[in-house]
Amino acid sequence: MHPRRRPRRCPREPAPPTGSLIPVDAPFSAAQESWLAGFIAGIAAAGKKASGAAPTTTIDVLFGTQTGNAEFLADELVARAKARGLGGRAAALDAVTPEQLAEMTHVLVVTSTYGEGEMPDNAGLFWDAVQASTVPRLEGLQYAVLGLGDTSYDEFCQAGKLLDTRFEQLGATRVHDRVDCDVDFEDAAALWSAAVLDRLAAEAGATGAPGATTGSGADGGATATGGAGAGRASRPGSQWNKRNPYPSRLAENRLLSSPRSAKEIRHYEFDLGDSGIEYAAGDALAVVPVNDEVFVAELLEQVGANGGESFDGRPITEVLRSDREVRTPSKDLIADLVQRAPASELAAVVSHGDKHELDRWLWGRDVLDLLRDAGPAAPELDELLPNLRPLQARQYSISSSPLAHPDRIHLTIASVRYGDPHRMYAGVASTFLADRVDPDGTVDVYLQPNASFGVPADASAPMIMIGPGTGIAPFRGFLHERAAAGATGRNWLFFGDQHRDTDFVYQDELTELQEQGVLNRLDLAFSRDQAEKVYVQTRMREQSAELFAWLEDGGHVYVCGDASRMAKDVEAALLDVIRTGRGRDEDDALSYLADLRRTKRYVRDVY
Repeated sequence: MHPRRRPRRCPREPAPPTGSLIPVDAPFSAAQESWLAGFIAGIAAAGKKASGAAPTTTIDVLFGTQTGNAEFLADELVARAKARGLGGRAAALDAVTPEQLAEMTHVLVVTSTYGEGEMPDNAGLFWDAVQASTVPRLEGLQYAVLGLGDTSYDEFCQAGKLLDTRFEQLGATRVHDRVDCDVDFEDAAALWSAAVLDRLAAEAGATGAPGATTGSGADGGATATGGAGAGRASRPGSQWNKRNPYPSRLAENRLLSSPRSAKEIRHYEFDLGDSGIEYAAGDALAVVPVNDEVFVAELLEQVGANGGESFDGRPITEVLRSDREVRTPSKDLIADLVQRAPASELAAVVSHGDKHELDRWLWGRDVLDLLRDAGPAAPELDELLPNLRPLQARQYSISSSPLAHPDRIHLTIASVRYGDPHRMYAGVASTFLADRVDPDGTVDVYLQPNASFGVPADASAPMIMIGPGTGIAPFRGFLHERAAAGATGRNWLFFGDQHRDTDFVYQDELTELQEQGVLNRLDLAFSRDQAEKVYVQTRMREQSAELFAWLEDGGHVYVCGDASRMAKDVEAALLDVIRTGRGRDEDDALSYLADLRRTKRYVRDVY
């Protein structure tokens, strides 16, 4: 593994204030250090205020999140607002009605974008509601929007853009321009947050009256939604993060699927050692991969480099292995290659202007393929590097429970391998773990909390889990959690894959959990064991009456796995179950499902 380095500081970036309590070798960027110094100063200043003084302005921070990043930033914003003497409350967008929104005076929206420009799961109901013709006007509201996204997608930060425009259409006043953050969002988010809070704090100091409150109260607790977000788990922050990952020992790497399977699914265990990392069932673990050195050598040969070059004072081989995405072509690289090689196959596909055709052509191709397609017009090394995106950590759903395994985190990962004898392709992180980490070697990791995806707070509530393939991962952790906690709620798992004899992962464990009375129902769907394919949604419809009875008994539904097809098919089946159970129409079923979403009884971890 490459040694971790302190981020290089640009001379123009502001240094932390003199006398800062932040160590000079702390693993933070200049923007983060500046913010932390101000945050500490704010806490000190807040402590000097009279204990009876109430905030003059309350900021409602509304978040839409799929993996937890937006929720983390929302909680951080509330803490920063309070440190500046402002009131602050955080809630999921779906927890707020248009009527409650109209009573608020200061709203900050932090939202990610899911899929192809869609709202994240806990923001869809809010978006539907604010589009209605009867929605209240928002002339008395000041707002700002922070979008989180990935520029590799066409609809970059689309959810934030839509909400920003809609608030403006409803008469709200934008107090700061929207900022759209790429995957490395931390610095941009910190600067946006500081600017917005600076303005609101200055406004409150200039016009706020002592003891005044706004909207629905300034107690800093739950929002007017009756506690939305108040029950979210609050866990201490960790020193281990994207900028400072923890070098964990890979304690176990074993094959789960049969060697005869068309898939390669593996079980990994990461030793937490003295890290102090505290995880929860339902969280994700981010794995920082290292690119395959053989592929890097092929890439260098393609651009006419010998490997002895350096970049920013470092060997180019190290840069390409540790810092750059060399498999997935970036949009910038595609655009550059089209301009350089207008007669290439890529340029011909792009010229049609059909996004789906381009996606189909790109599927399975990597940077090396595109360079070869460009032929002699392909860029040289120094021209290629700016068009390679930073290498990103890969996030995986944790498949263990801290109650059963407090010192280790388990992952369940399918190794991505495809191709032919002429050219084999491999997943960056999945084959890094499977092939290139020595036994007891170290892997850089950090926790990605997901407070929205966990076992029901009510230990007696029924739990319905739908997770084919590696989608079983979090549900293995859920079952271990409930077993260790002695929860009394019934548990039902829908699981499937291609073949029972080769792809039934964790079969022995699931059988034991059934014998222990922890797993009350296990419905299996192995699609290719019979002439007619059978999927988990098939089993859901077959068990429609009982499944609806579990819902009526307060059951929580969890879905994990592929977002493009499986999750949509499962939702369609769930709507059929509800419609049949209630004996009513589609609109009624949609309303019932919306209530399940709103009360956090239907949640998904899809990708």
